[in-house]
Amino acid sequence: MIVFDEVSKSFADGTTAVDRLSLVIPNGKLTVFVGSSGSGKTTALRMVNRMIEPTSGTITVDGVDVSSLDPVRLRLGIGYVIQHAGLMPHLRVIDNVATVPVLKGQSRRAARAAAYEVLERVGLDTKLATRYPAQLSGGEQQRVGVARALAADPPVLLMDEPFSAVDPVVRLDLQNEILRLQSELHKTIVFVTHDIDEALKLADKVAVFRAGTLQQYDEPTRLLSRPANDFVSRFIGLGRGYRWLQLIDAAGLPVHDVQRIPADDLATTALADGWAVVVDGAGAPMGWIDSEGLRRHRAGASLSDSMSGVGSLFRPRGNLSHALDAALSSPSGVGLAVDEGGKVIGGVLADDVLAAAETRRKT
Repeated sequence: MIVFDEVSKSFADGTTAVDRLSLVIPNGKLTVFVGSSGSGKTTALRMVNRMIEPTSGTITVDGVDVSSLDPVRLRLGIGYVIQHAGLMPHLRVIDNVATVPVLKGQSRRAARAAAYEVLERVGLDTKLATRYPAQLSGGEQQRVGVARALAADPPVLLMDEPFSAVDPVVRLDLQNEILRLQSELHKTIVFVTHDIDEALKLADKVAVFRAGTLQQYDEPTRLLSRPANDFVSRFIGLGRGYRWLQLIDAAGLPVHDVQRIPADDLATTALADGWAVVVDGAGAPMGWIDSEGLRRHRAGASLSDSMSGVGSLFRPRGNLSHALDAALSSPSGVGLAVDEGGKVIGGVLADDVLAAAETRRKT
């Protein structure tokens, strides 16, 4: 557990970066500090491992005042991930990852052996171990940065805007990877970002900062449904309700039967209703077809010219936002639900999503 007790940081020019911050970060949870530039979020993070020394107040990690510890030993016991990964360019990947265990006294051979395991854990091919950082993509470099932070198995992990320098697709992959790792490792993570959507996706609890002061510290669902003040409401922005749907799992959402027609059977199968989904030999969706499309296909039009697009796909392990997006993007008004292998298992309706959301809202 990390505890901030009346912590402040002022600089020589009179700037107060953090003003009387008090909060408790629970063990095994991912807490996100979010705010705009100059809000104090990064300063607060860096005071945990004494990269920045507080002006007043105390910070304890598992009951120990960090100011009583040797700063180097403190940092060796806390994982640290930064933007652009911060890898040492003259060292190969394997030695970057093994850095902290070696500094803590582990033999280089043992540290390298453990580093290979950590590389696999963060989803990297161990063939990359002998490359230099410049030979990696941005996303690969960032994964190496995470691996290095985890190599000594620290209980606490500090992550300072680690994904802000990569493109949106890679960023999404890295976010999902962190969630997967956290579900396995249960580290105490403090994660800094300026992106409210990233904060809401990753966090068990979110701390919103403004001009050095803590505006709200809450679970994502409460942050969206009960912003503490106008600033928090404005910072979250429009679409609070839609963002809330992203946080609610779709367990129990009805999945309705839909007519599935194998592509090879279109010439002989009649539509039971207004729309049917055309599936391939594995049962995966190819597109929606209505009576007019079926008529055109039987008159000689190609299958691709006769069908409408599938729309977004929904997997029952997803959230209500995924389900609503599938329903709204479908030409038939029924969002296709597929299993983990991509096979159609039924359809979801927007009305059911809204009913489920209303039920969750009241609980």
